Amino acid sequence: MCDTLVHLTDAGVLFAKNSDRDPVEAQQVEFHAAARHEPGRIRLTHTDIDQVAQTNAVLISRPWWMWGAEMGTNEHGLTIGNEAVFTRRAGDGGGDLTGMDLLRLALERASNRHEAVQVIVSLLEQHGQGGGASQEHPRFRYDNSYLIADPTGAVVLETAGRRHAVEEVRGARSISNGLTIPGFAERYADPLRGRVAQCSVRQARTGAAAQAADGVLDLMSALRDHGGDGSIAYRGANGALAAPCAHAGGLLTSTQTTASWVANATTGEHWVTGTAAPCTSLFKPVALAPPSWPQPTGLSNRADTAHLWWRHERLHRGWTRDPQAYADTRRERALSNASGSPPRRRRTRRGRSRPRGRNGARLSCPAGMSGRRWFAGSGAAGIERRGWRDDPHPHRRRRPCRAERSARTHPGRRGMRCPGSALARRRPCHGRFGGWAGRRVRRDVDRRAARAHVCPRRRTRPANLPHL
Repeated sequence: MCDTLVHLTDAGVLFAKNSDRDPVEAQQVEFHAAARHEPGRIRLTHTDIDQVAQTNAVLISRPWWMWGAEMGTNEHGLTIGNEAVFTRRAGDGGGDLTGMDLLRLALERASNRHEAVQVIVSLLEQHGQGGGASQEHPRFRYDNSYLIADPTGAVVLETAGRRHAVEEVRGARSISNGLTIPGFAERYADPLRGRVAQCSVRQARTGAAAQAADGVLDLMSALRDHGGDGSIAYRGANGALAAPCAHAGGLLTSTQTTASWVANATTGEHWVTGTAAPCTSLFKPVALAPPSWPQPTGLSNRADTAHLWWRHERLHRGWTRDPQAYADTRRERALSNASGSPPRRRRTRRGRSRPRGRNGARLSCPAGMSGRRWFAGSGAAGIERRGWRDDPHPHRRRRPCRAERSARTHPGRRGMRCPGSALARRRPCHGRFGGWAGRRVRRDVDRRAARAHVCPRRRTRPANLPHL
């Protein structure tokens, strides 16, 4: 799910977007220079279309596996963000174009918001839409809405199959995975799926935040909003989708904010996180120009510390498992640096020292990862962890059981126990039980885990994320 905001102020046209996708869909910020092309065709995510003679220079944020982009800008100051919308005609577009493909094509071929609308509508009528929009769930298809801003104004373009509606923005506007244009929304919106996605709840929050925003700092705060008192509030059905800053969890949804973008389209200033979870990220200024240093290649859905996105994701998932312990540890570190005294330490049963927060909770570490490496990358490396094993879960030294393999392959699947759970350590699903008896034991263990297991390593609701 996504949230896109715009506010037309005296200081300029302010634009912001949170891109919510599957937790392992890393995004990269890319620059593509203006170019001339020979007559031919261009390959998109799932299909190919005719190429134009001239394309603009663009700066985009795109999922690693996709040709299209979630958001971006071009050399003319045109800035676009798109969102999934759930309509009664989803999948009826009859084509393989995705909304992200249409967004990038509009940036490459248009110079203002009106031309962008013409590009998207003409391609929509000619090719349709409906290509698979998720790498992890290839059959997941949806229609799209777009918030299109340029240095002088903004428009909202909403689609349902090959149909569309356009409305000029006056003042402030936000779209949060729901149709908003009067008449068009009543005719094509799918209220059930919109309710599950918490569209109206998030749109009310983002709309109020956009109206109150006077600058880019206010928009950054709006994208970091968790709702209520600021803490992450998980719900059994839809995780944390009731607020713009989404963290994976829930029975029906497993998406999280994977990238964020804030811009002043009038002045041409842009800030991106380049990482997931804006609440734990910094917004970095970017320019519409080639990078000044070599960029790593090969970004994928596998954790790779060569990429900023995955280095930050380890910090983000550690914080999500125990935010209070992480906050307490950071606070103690700040106090110890100010006073010059070492942080308070406690002893474990085996005599190994592990840092704890003020509430006594141990700061968690992703399973299978060196505690020293994770702690050094978490920003709290001033606290030493002597003697902490590189592998905090001894049972993983054996061959992974079926539940563990399934959790790795399908990180959003519910009902599987945490690989570091007390149940797994007490009785692995393998060992001396083989054949029919072994299958019976594994089945019974899985059923008990699905019914009653609560991960003892987390103080918050489990986020359905794989261990890195």
